[in-house]
This record gives sequence, C-alpha cells and structure tokens, in this order.
Amino acid sequence: MPTASSAASSAPSPATTRPLALITGASAGIGMAFARAYAARGYDLALSARRADRLEALAGELSAAHGVEAFAVPADLATYEAHLGVLAQVAARGRVVDALVNNAGFSIAQSFVGVPWTRQRDFLMTLVVNACGLAYGVVPGMVARGRGSIVNVGSLAAYAPGVAGHSLYPGAKRLIVTFSQALAAELKGTGVRVTATCPGFTLTEFAEANGTKGVMDEAPRRLFQTPEQVVAETLAANDRGRVVVVPGLHNKIAAAVLHYAPEPLLIAILTRASAKYHLED
Repeated sequence: MPTASSAASSAPSPATTRPLALITGASAGIGMAFARAYAARGYDLALSARRADRLEALAGELSAAHGVEAFAVPADLATYEAHLGVLAQVAARGRVVDALVNNAGFSIAQSFVGVPWTRQRDFLMTLVVNACGLAYGVVPGMVARGRGSIVNVGSLAAYAPGVAGHSLYPGAKRLIVTFSQALAAELKGTGVRVTATCPGFTLTEFAEANGTKGVMDEAPRRLFQTPEQVVAETLAANDRGRVVVVPGLHNKIAAAVLHYAPEPLLIAILTRASAKYHLED
C-alpha cells in the first residue's frame, strides 16, 4: 500500500511559475549534483531513479533548503518504453519539463557475452533508448514555449576506440554525443539548448556498482573530479549554448589526444590500460 507521503507526492501540484527540471539517475552522484544545482537556480524538480527512498529524502531536503517543489518519479529506465511512464507521472502533476538531464546509466565490466543478453539490453534501454525517448517527449513542448534545455551525460569514453570489456559503453556514449549534436542542429533558433557533457573519472558510486571500485581507488586522485565540478562546468556550457563540453582541463587534454592520436596506437595503449577494469566473466 502507498504511504501517506507517497500518496501526497502523487497528487497534482498547484500552479507555479517556476520552471521544472526532470533529472534521471538523481539518487546519487552526478544526477544528485544536477538536482542540487537546479534547485539552487530556483527550479522545481522531478527526480527519477529506481531507489524511491533516496529520491524522497533528496526531494524533502531540497524543498526545505530552496523553497522549491521537488518530487520523486520512481522508474526503472531499463524497461521497455519506461520514458512514457516517467513523463506521465510529471504530466499527472500538471507540469511540463523545462530542463531535461539524461544522466541515468551504468556500465558492464565483463565481456559482451560474459553476462546474459538481458543485461546488455537493459544497458541500451537505460543509456540510449529511454534517454532518446525522454528527449523525444519533451522537445515539442519546449519548442512551442520557445525555451528549454537538454543535457545528455556522455563520457570521455565517447572519444575512445573500443577495447575488451565495457563492450557497449564507448559506442553508447558516442551515440549520445552525436545525437546531441544532431538535435542541437535541428533545434537551432528555437530557444532550446542541447548539451552533451563528457566527464572523465568522477567521484561517484559508479565504480562500486560495476565492481571496479578497488581498481578505481588506485587511480591518482588528481585525475578525478567531483560531481559538483562536472555539473558546474556543464551548466555553464549549456547556458552559453555549447553543444559538447568536456569538464576539467586534464580531461580536455585527454580528449584531444584521443581525437588526434593514430587509432592503432590508441588501441594498443588502451588495451593495456583498461585490462584491469575488465572483470572475469
């Protein structure tokens, strides 16, 4: 049975003039940092992830701290057409999406056939299919209102060639970058800004979730950014209308090397460097 708090959160909200940011993967890490940043900007928040308890706690915290409306939109974006349920929950409250952050995601450190196909399918649903579906659902309204922003969270891995392990990850993140570029070109002059952000190592629960935390903890701390640093640079770029941003100077240098270095050399280097992040099947 729904609790009193969950029943209240499902009720339509009163009319408000504040814009609304819909953030996926908002229960931790970069998604949570986006939620805090948008709340500080005076946005109401629709917070989506699988862990409803974390979302409710964050919604209550940010509502109290910033005087905004924040509510949980529990959803598993690995399921087919999950984006429709997310948008329906927002619409049920009488709200429209003014800013969309497609952040939900995970990685699979084993080889492609080292895990069931259903897991690989869930990966694509989460990082690609439902992310694009959410954008598809909110763009018409943004264009009609003449304003809006979409932030798609990519990765520095989008610039890298594929090597063993994390088989779909670089390709999925590259698709997110090129999709953002195409969408930005289509929406030029509409008032809707689209940005793909490509962070490198970031201090989140990401590595713990995919089983590589022990290896990641051995990496030099100077290579890591905080989620807040990633979000601050990303939102500043989106404000300026930049379509692709790589947060952090060291990551910008790495992206340039990945872009201009000969691919055979990159594959040889990345094969050795990434071997420790490739878990046994």
